[in-house]
Amino acid sequence: MTHFADRVTSACRAKGNAVCVGLDPRWQQLPLELRQRHRGGTLTDMARAFEEFGCRVLDVVAPLVPVVKPQSAFFEACGPAGLVTLQRLLARARRQGLITILDGKRNDIASTAEAYADAAFAGTMLDGQRHPVWDADALTINPYLGRDAVEPFLVSARKSGGGVFVLVRTSNAGARLFQDLDCQGRPLYQHVADAVGGWAKENLGQCGLGDVGAVIGATHPAELTLLRQLLPHVLFLIPGYGAQGGSSADTAGGFRSDGSGAIVNSSRGIIACFRPDEPRWEQAVEQAARQAIADLSKATPMGSLGKS
Repeated sequence: MTHFADRVTSACRAKGNAVCVGLDPRWQQLPLELRQRHRGGTLTDMARAFEEFGCRVLDVVAPLVPVVKPQSAFFEACGPAGLVTLQRLLARARRQGLITILDGKRNDIASTAEAYADAAFAGTMLDGQRHPVWDADALTINPYLGRDAVEPFLVSARKSGGGVFVLVRTSNAGARLFQDLDCQGRPLYQHVADAVGGWAKENLGQCGLGDVGAVIGATHPAELTLLRQLLPHVLFLIPGYGAQGGSSADTAGGFRSDGSGAIVNSSRGIIACFRPDEPRWEQAVEQAARQAIADLSKATPMGSLGKS
């Protein structure tokens, strides 16, 4: 079983970039022709629209980028049909050779955490047989409950060769409320980073990166650079690029010198880059993805990936 970080690094080198396309579908941002075709007034219709949109986006971006990140909230908002759509999109993405990150920011304790974890990774046990649910390559998790709540996610991920991305320094404007609190002379987020670094060292791949990564927003470039220095062996998932205000230069500090070690997510900047009445919206998505790749390749060490 290939180590998670090795698979990510290999996929990024194969595509020559480390761009992740976020699948965050919103009804009002879908192409008009697609909304009209699925305008039945039910959440099931919305889920079907999300599935068609997601499939078409995947077909466009799969040859270009190594990673996709479905945000579970938008699919859960469609009810049971939305969960079926999420499952189908994750399966389709993996068939297309993409690394899949399920963005659920899960956490809980004991058996509840185990259930979340097994749904994401190893599958649910029934009558002595495991049944896959999301079958994702990675899952975002919240560390607030401590190591005992993180442990079930590590165990399940490692059984299936997956990884977890732990919230460390998030991209939202209100992150400072708790993450900057002084704790023994250092901000709280740095203590979380220390813990993530320790967990990552427990299982390093040949690339020198662990299977426990850190979510660090592009909207905090100074902290991103500092944390890369403190955590040379940790894979970073960097949201906040594009629509949230982070520039390509803001993400540069998250990469290792050879262009590895970071995944930069763009959601609305790629999947909502067109007017709803744009008939050639798929071409617009492709152009936006290519532009993100070019932008990041020029401004960050990511450009080295295409040369290795």
